Amino acid sequence: MKIKISDRKKKTTKWFYKIMLIIIGLVLVIFNDTFGKLEGFVEFTALYFILLFITIAYWVFKQIKLIIRLKNEKEKTELLHLKSQVNPHFFFNTLNNLYGLMEKDSKERQMVLKLSDMMRYSIYEGQKDWVTLGAELEYLTNYIELQDIRYHKKSDVQFNHKIDNPHARIMPLLFIILLENSFKHGLENMEKNAYIHIDLTENKNEVNFVIENNFELQDTSSKEGIGLKNLQRRLELVYPNAHSLSFDVDNNIYKVKLSLKLK
Repeated sequence: MKIKISDRKKKTTKWFYKIMLIIIGLVLVIFNDTFGKLEGFVEFTALYFILLFITIAYWVFKQIKLIIRLKNEKEKTELLHLKSQVNPHFFFNTLNNLYGLMEKDSKERQMVLKLSDMMRYSIYEGQKDWVTLGAELEYLTNYIELQDIRYHKKSDVQFNHKIDNPHARIMPLLFIILLENSFKHGLENMEKNAYIHIDLTENKNEVNFVIENNFELQDTSSKEGIGLKNLQRRLELVYPNAHSLSFDVDNNIYKVKLSLKLK
């Protein structure tokens, strides 16, 4: 079963009608002298231009409405982000205290350090419009290493990455939702032979993030999570006509591919 979700929706029919309206208008103007005296020609021409005016007015109205909606959604997103920041200074001070109380070179101390780095990135960098691809890569690496310390079972987690330009700009926290899901619905529920394979590549102003994991069939859920819905909405807002997101489920193998055109 393959599900394809992309913002590149086919609008061929709508554009066809718009182009036809323009062509008809040009024909009417060009042949006005020849057919202008025919009965009903003037009425038809007037009707056409009224229709053309209505079409243009409707398009302008839709564009204004879209701009207002995007602005409102951005303000709501910023407000939700601010509400989620529950005294970060207290949080980091507490983590630092815990870090100081733990034995040197202990796994627990490594967990606290990586968790602190991740939360700092999420809170401070996550609210920015853009971050570097290199910073996002480091964030994903910290998450994987933290999960490796957390889970006490053998698993095959591979993170392959090849980035030509680590300074390329990207919207923050795009890939983490897909990565979290692979651990939550895959490795976390499997007793043995669990694997997660991740590939992150960037070249020629395009980024491809591919993640594949196995899962227990009885744990399959057809309900789409809030995280994925939010991800899809963010992509539509920030990368219109410049992204594709696909999901492929084959027996107990789950594969996701996200492609972005860098700005």
